[in-house]
Amino acid sequence: MKLQPRVKPTGLFDVQYAAFLKTVSHLRARLHRYCTRMVGSAMDGEDIIQEALFEAYRKVDQLEDARALQGWLFRIAHNRCIDFLRNRKARERAEANYAEEEIILPVEPTGFGAGRAIERLVIHLPPKERACVLLKDVFDYSLEEIAELVDSTVGGVKSALNRGRTKLAFLPARPSVPVAVVAPDPQLSRLLNRYVDLFNQRDWDGVRALASADARLRVSDCFNGLLVDSPYFLEFDRAQTPWRIDIGEVEGETVLIVLFEKHDGWLPTYPVRVHLRDGVIDAITDYYACPWLLPTADNVRVNGRPIFDKVERGS
Repeated sequence: MKLQPRVKPTGLFDVQYAAFLKTVSHLRARLHRYCTRMVGSAMDGEDIIQEALFEAYRKVDQLEDARALQGWLFRIAHNRCIDFLRNRKARERAEANYAEEEIILPVEPTGFGAGRAIERLVIHLPPKERACVLLKDVFDYSLEEIAELVDSTVGGVKSALNRGRTKLAFLPARPSVPVAVVAPDPQLSRLLNRYVDLFNQRDWDGVRALASADARLRVSDCFNGLLVDSPYFLEFDRAQTPWRIDIGEVEGETVLIVLFEKHDGWLPTYPVRVHLRDGVIDAITDYYACPWLLPTADNVRVNGRPIFDKVERGS
């Protein structure tokens, strides 16, 4: 499956579109990494990137200076993250332990792996501090660039950095955070088991029968529309590498995992989200073309077993 532009470029827009694709190909994994740490979920981060890139694509002709494209994309993605956090009740729970007191005790991150440690701890910070610490201490943006990205001043960024770094300095290396235990949905479990059996048998009519007539499908960078209008299942028939799907878990969410057969065994490659309504599938989100998603996610399992001994974490 290939990226299909939703608007056909013409004339001067050809140049802007080419610059856009070049920048996105270079920046996409980095953007995903940022959004994942901002919202605390690799799959939600990817969904945000999809919407952010579509928004940017529609508006790329409004950008006068192509050199500003990278910062512009980051700003759109950042704003989408903030919208997501504003609409999610989990934000209040995640921030409940942190007051907005003005603590100005600069703590500079040091030592090998400090960036990686920070990256996984920032979820404990309020959104502005989280963004400033990520952009400065992980992505190495200047204070001026961060101020523009988060719609603040240099002074405001410095203050947020100091507060965030101070809070992080008092966290243990592996903070004990209560994990919300979500009871498994027996209806979803039964349907996913049936889906896996039919899918691995290449019984596409049987798989389609599990979905509603108006079920939606989104395949990363490839398709967004009705499942019945897509060649989705046929694409698996055309795959040159042997594959199968299994039931897995990504960051506490039950998903399907697509595995491809390599010389040293079956390699988990990307997840697929399946959503139910009234007992039937009404939406499928396939994260094809996102090889960075599983390595950047936490707590990834296939059939109950962790897979990070097989999948290297991205840098």
